[in-house]
Amino acid sequence: MRELAYLKLLAREYPSVKTASSEIINLTAIQGLPKGTEYFFSDLHGEYEAFVHLLRSASGIIREKIHDTFGHIISEEEQTELASLIYYPDRFLNKYTLQGKVTDEWKKIIIYRLVQICRQVSSKYTRSKVRKKMPTEFAYIIDELLHVDYRDNNKDVYYSEILNSMIGIDVAGKFIIALCELIQNLTIDSLHIIGDIFDRGPRADIIMKELMNFHDVDIQWGNHDISWMGAATGNLACVCNVLRIAISYNSFDVLEDGYGINLRPLSMFAAHVYQGDSCERFIPHTLDQNIYDAVDPGLAAKMHKAIAVIQFKVEGQIIKRNPEYEMDDRLLLNQIDYENGTVMLRGKKYPMLDTNFPTVDPKDPFRLTKEEEELLHTLVLSFRHSELLHRHINFIYTHGSLYKCYNSNLLYHGCIPMKEDGSFDEISLDGKRLSGKSLMDYIDEQIQKAYFLPEDAEEKAKARDFMWYLWCGAKSPVFGKDRMTTFEHYFIADKSTYKETLNPYYRLSVEETYCDRILEEFGLRKRAPILSMDMCQLRSKMEKSPSRLAESFIS
Repeated sequence: MRELAYLKLLAREYPSVKTASSEIINLTAIQGLPKGTEYFFSDLHGEYEAFVHLLRSASGIIREKIHDTFGHIISEEEQTELASLIYYPDRFLNKYTLQGKVTDEWKKIIIYRLVQICRQVSSKYTRSKVRKKMPTEFAYIIDELLHVDYRDNNKDVYYSEILNSMIGIDVAGKFIIALCELIQNLTIDSLHIIGDIFDRGPRADIIMKELMNFHDVDIQWGNHDISWMGAATGNLACVCNVLRIAISYNSFDVLEDGYGINLRPLSMFAAHVYQGDSCERFIPHTLDQNIYDAVDPGLAAKMHKAIAVIQFKVEGQIIKRNPEYEMDDRLLLNQIDYENGTVMLRGKKYPMLDTNFPTVDPKDPFRLTKEEEELLHTLVLSFRHSELLHRHINFIYTHGSLYKCYNSNLLYHGCIPMKEDGSFDEISLDGKRLSGKSLMDYIDEQIQKAYFLPEDAEEKAKARDFMWYLWCGAKSPVFGKDRMTTFEHYFIADKSTYKETLNPYYRLSVEETYCDRILEEFGLRKRAPILSMDMCQLRSKMEKSPSRLAESFIS
């Protein structure tokens, strides 16, 4: 019966032997073409300038195409200028116009050169696929020029008049821009973002804008993405976490200019509560230099500490509500000896580097003050009412998933939690023991519920809490470590407490046996490639040189 239903659907599309035969011929022929170029990026972390350049330049491939096509004809300087025009057509067309380079003859030469490059990068695709990528308003003209036969004297005048007409009615500039954008689109057939678009870097919102303009993109969520997704659902801990990380990296632009998050209530609260506190442990990093809209470092440090303390409180509330998370060891505000300035951590007492907690009640340390509750309410409303943020989050949902099986590849960010013996680690959720693929599918479902279920739905609150667990839970596939030692970094001098032990997956997954086990779990053939990227693998490189995203680029 299933085969019959499938055949009926096929019959609608191909009602005769001729139409079916034609499609078989077409698909068979397509299989003979070279495979389209796929790009894989991970851990972008808001570094928009480097990402945009790598995307528009196809990581140097366009420059190579220019050299292969015109290297024996035009100079290196002209090749570089042509490449720059293709990468940033609006910017460089305006620049060349101001320099007086843009004459009618220049336009004809540039269009000719762009058509030749376009012909090169489109050679691996069918004419039908190339036409679908063309801008509608110029599709006919581009299609004609791409298939010019310069040996056909009968059409010389025809092709010349196309160029002359465009120049005559002053659309040659727009046509040049359209050709440049088509070359960019044809150079990269599909784009895979394997986690962590957000945090650390200055403008994740600009990266999202580029992704939304790209023709074929999929996203595998990382824990930094899920933290922002959780904030968009109204998860208090995720809202605090997003703000804390942005402030700690001095990335105010993405919050205020990017998404319109109102930080004034937080700044006023922090300035009042911590007015006599230097908040030395909370001085922000200077990764994002806000030259024209700088926030005073002292105020930023106060805001950083204020939101961090609130975060520890609401995280404690989530842990208490969800004992199945098995995270009682992260309840630390109640382990502080507020009189002596020490904290008990895993059975050992440590002196604290900062003991000023004016909003913490030692008798009930996880309770928010009235002022903190009002502040959180205001901040959550700011996240919920950000139209651009929710457009981006919706795109992440519609084009994303926790994992993806694609062309026999298994794509995911982080890990598939494993035990020391190489078996899949289990976690009890909703009365079920979940591991491997079943765990990944369950998590994917909960992430969807957290955002799309109505506010009064019974499962909404549970799924929303779970978004925070995915950020830092020991058995979260997108985190992949035994604990998140944020508290220790702030308050304890002993660096041995900072250790975050990786899941055994990271050691085992370099061996073929365990890779095969993972592939079989997801129904893929053995020895199919696994593409898994985790922020901890690239953290040191990103911190040393955050703009060098080529380190996280796989082609």
